[in-house]
Amino acid sequence: MSSGGQGQGQGGGGSHSLAFRVMRLCRPSFHADPVPLRLDPADLLVGEDIFDDPIAAAQLPPLLHSHSHSSDSDLTYRSRFLLPHLSDPIGLSGLLVLPQAFGAIYLGETFCSYISINNSSNFEVRDVVIKAEIQTERQRILLLDTSKSPVESIRAGGRYDFIVEHDVKELGPHTLVCTALYNDGDGERKYLPQFFKFIVANPLSVRTKVRVVKEATFLEACIENHTKSNLFMDQVEFEPAPHWSATILKADEHHTKSDSQARETFRTPVLIRSGGGIYNYLYQLKLSSHGSAQMKVEGSNVLGKLQITWRTNLGEPGRLQTQQILGNPITHKEIEMHVMEVPSVVILERPFPLQLNLTNQTDKELGPFEVWLSQDGLHEDKVIVVNGLQKLVLPRLEAFGSGSFTLNLIATKLGVQKITGITLFDAIEKKSYEPLPDLEADGSLFAFQLNVGKLLFCKFGLIEAIYGGFDYGKMGRFA
Repeated sequence: MSSGGQGQGQGGGGSHSLAFRVMRLCRPSFHADPVPLRLDPADLLVGEDIFDDPIAAAQLPPLLHSHSHSSDSDLTYRSRFLLPHLSDPIGLSGLLVLPQAFGAIYLGETFCSYISINNSSNFEVRDVVIKAEIQTERQRILLLDTSKSPVESIRAGGRYDFIVEHDVKELGPHTLVCTALYNDGDGERKYLPQFFKFIVANPLSVRTKVRVVKEATFLEACIENHTKSNLFMDQVEFEPAPHWSATILKADEHHTKSDSQARETFRTPVLIRSGGGIYNYLYQLKLSSHGSAQMKVEGSNVLGKLQITWRTNLGEPGRLQTQQILGNPITHKEIEMHVMEVPSVVILERPFPLQLNLTNQTDKELGPFEVWLSQDGLHEDKVIVVNGLQKLVLPRLEAFGSGSFTLNLIATKLGVQKITGITLFDAIEKKSYEPLPDLEADGSLFAFQLNVGKLLFCKFGLIEAIYGGFDYGKMGRFA
């Protein structure tokens, strides 16, 4: 219980018989005395090795002998390194100290206050209506109200005590407002307001980083302690948003099976030291296949939020919840087109298939569509061209539906070539979608590169295939 005092802003027509005193209730601290240097008086006059000889030790003066460690059967100096009491190595006297100041109040803690209303007059006051409120910059919270059952009387020199609690959920200035409405000794109705101000600080800061690797999203959370006491983190859990799943990643620790079960039952809290200590947590997030399509439609990139609980040195609890953590921005597309399969080797001037997939990512039906190879922005002839009709007509796609189709193409030049400019056009809406861009497949650039070769024949059949001007082995003579 820390000391308080009378608040500011007394009012209500002259002097008052009543006055509020507010004290903060919090847990005490240990009283630690520096351990004095312990020595044996015999060490000032004789050496330590004198106790190796029982006869010489017995000849010590009685005063020195009574203070020496030879009080038990072992007369050697070895026992001087033993601690006879369990509390000796702690350096604590066993006393608890009550806080002498109001102290710092942090976000996520429970503010608990002991309030006493004292009658300092020589007469009794009656029908006392007491109210206690917490006022912040955004709201006013009622903690106590005795309007329906007023305190009948407070005798001269007496007092009325009560305790209020409030979970601190806002930063910045707070005001504890205590008011009393009562009948004075002469029957006059008086109103007493008093105000007690304090500041709520942030106990810790949370910095996050989001990285995407293939189909997995990694979230790193760095927690820093801003308080003057150590924080023992009971729980730091990530609550994923819908369609997401989260797994915490920890360093490999080699424990026995029984030890691992014990650790699951009795979790050791993580210590974050006072005055800027930090600890990092790493989570792996995965998105379900259905959630992926839904997120692209809604355009949401919310990953989830962190739930953090801790205790201080003497077990006082605290709890915080972060705001929603956002991932990388999601580009909203109505239609998504990607390559399903492409041949690894294409023969020069021979048709080859290119399989593609079209997905409707809206909640409405789209199409029909036309697909072609665009010639825009090219100063040279196309190396890869369509075999047959230049436009492929595709049927309508239902909401969130998908369908596959095949483009028949021909390569007109040897070497490693690219397929570019595959364009999709909505025949109803009369609009073109973005051409199919280069894709990343398995972490490497996949720009539809084709290894185009040329077949040569002789009277014995297939002789060789030349790829990009390089001979890959001759098997006979040319016809």
